[in-house]
Amino acid sequence: MSIPPGFLDELRNRVPISRVIGRKVVWDLRKSNQAKGDWWAPCPFHQEKSASFHCDDQKGYYYCFGCQAKGDAIGFLREAEGLDFIEAVRLLAAEAGMQMPEADPRARERSDRHSRLFQLTEAACRWFRLQLQTGAAAAARDYLARRGLDEAAWARFEIGFAPDSRHALTAALREKGFDEAMIVEAGISARPEGGGAAYDRFRDRIVFPIRDARDRCIGFGGRAMNPDARAKYLNSPETPLFDKGRNLYHLGPARAAVAKGQRLIVAEGYMDVIALVRAGFEGAVAPLGTAITEDQLRLMWRVSPEPVIALDGDAAGQRAAQRLIDLALPMTGPGQALRFVVLPAGQDPDDLIRAAGPGAMAALLAQARPLVDLLWARETEGQVFDSPERKAALDRRLNEAIARIPDELTRRHYADEIRAKRRGLFEADRPGPGRPGRSGRAGRPGAAGHGPARRVGASRAPHGPRPPATPIQPVSAPQSGEWLLEGASLLICALRPALVAGAEARLERMAPQDADRAALLHDLLTGGQGPAGLRALETLRGDAHLGLTPGVIEAQDEAAVAAILNNLLDRLEARRAAGAELARAEFEIQGEADEGLTWRMQQIARARHRAERPEMEDSGDLNEDRDAMTSQLQAWLSAQIWRKPPRR
Repeated sequence: MSIPPGFLDELRNRVPISRVIGRKVVWDLRKSNQAKGDWWAPCPFHQEKSASFHCDDQKGYYYCFGCQAKGDAIGFLREAEGLDFIEAVRLLAAEAGMQMPEADPRARERSDRHSRLFQLTEAACRWFRLQLQTGAAAAARDYLARRGLDEAAWARFEIGFAPDSRHALTAALREKGFDEAMIVEAGISARPEGGGAAYDRFRDRIVFPIRDARDRCIGFGGRAMNPDARAKYLNSPETPLFDKGRNLYHLGPARAAVAKGQRLIVAEGYMDVIALVRAGFEGAVAPLGTAITEDQLRLMWRVSPEPVIALDGDAAGQRAAQRLIDLALPMTGPGQALRFVVLPAGQDPDDLIRAAGPGAMAALLAQARPLVDLLWARETEGQVFDSPERKAALDRRLNEAIARIPDELTRRHYADEIRAKRRGLFEADRPGPGRPGRSGRAGRPGAAGHGPARRVGASRAPHGPRPPATPIQPVSAPQSGEWLLEGASLLICALRPALVAGAEARLERMAPQDADRAALLHDLLTGGQGPAGLRALETLRGDAHLGLTPGVIEAQDEAAVAAILNNLLDRLEARRAAGAELARAEFEIQGEADEGLTWRMQQIARARHRAERPEMEDSGDLNEDRDAMTSQLQAWLSAQIWRKPPRR
């Protein structure tokens, strides 16, 4: 139906937007200026206590400074009431006392037929409810009683019963004046494939009416009483009124509950919703026999910016969570988030509430996990990351998932969270004083075959007697060159946070073995500020060995300080590469080396550490030392000097 623009302008002028919105909100009269038509209230679209929702009668628009919802009176009715455009205009016109423009005959015919279909579904709903009181429904009433539902619950949720008859409902509706074609069109009855009279679609089932956001009956869901039925649950087919992928069970009452401060909880089925509502969680909804769709996600976000998805603790519930991750990531962003609650294995919300009470459900909801946690768990749980290739594959999968998030700020925060989780997972892989390495297993610690790994460089049993060996000093020992280079780099980044972004990739590879320094690095990369990081910063500030003069710390030239930082990181990476090569060479010749070679290796290590100085020497010298060391090691390996010459 086409509406002339002049008609809409006149409609907006006649009906103040505050009158339309005022039916859904409580105005903050201290903040509002009624004389100027300037109104403020808590937003009806997301949960808040402050009045950040602004309504301007003169301009005819509303705007929320919290969730950025905005629009005119017609848009508000569409969002808040679930109306389509024509329905919203018609409602405002009635309030303004204006006559709707004449519609073309075909549009009017479609509108009249929709109205007639709604009358038919309401008549079917009343008939189902009456059948629950009959003798044929005794087993259904017993079942409902076992599930803890009394007559008050039957009435509240309009629960009914479809008797085991092929034509009872169809005949009853025809007696009320509905023709058979319309009964079939509404999904109440179906025609045999080979032709013939229509038959009732719902038979020997407990029936739950499905209503839209305007409380109109659009379809039905039925639970079979016969355990051998082909389908335990059966929903109405797609009809002019019912699109199961664009509706939610119990949507209207849940919307009202969320507006009063309740959570929006998404369960799996009708009985779960009923159990949650009766336990006090009135903002419960459920998809209609299918996996959650994009349209249903958008519908949830119109009700609440952060719905809680409550999934059954079985394999099907886990699969549903995995599918929902991929569906939600390209749609997530500010005001469009998800949290997840996974119930104990073998239980749904109804089971949990009946077994442990509403408090158990409330405790789970309070611990709901964000979407990023489920993404991480999906990619890591039960896997072993004991090789660079496996770690690289994990990084690629996570990066591809995060790249699908359209909002740049949200994408950046996801990347920060994943980096933090990755460091936590792989931190144990890095050997350090008092902390042996692990194999990067993302499952239960201590599992068979994945205990603590042997430290690289640990000696095998010697072949024959040998003098006690002096262990090679750890490269990160206090006052060693690497220790000082690492500390100086961290101190510069802490004093000049603007430099962190440019060196982020190099800082991530730093991996300090000192717990406080690791905490400081984590704070620098994530923008946090924890007690361990602050403790490390104070220690670095007071360390005179770092060689950072007040001129370096207080220099105004950001580029000069950045150059100093890059120079420090260059030296640190070069030293660690040299140390790793020395350890690798020692490891390769273990078990076959004689005492002479072991002594030479120890002398190289001692000489290297004697050469360490608190002041920062030129990085070119370090590269030359590393090249000389590499050449010497390669010569020894090529000559196989560990092999004793044959006796003559």
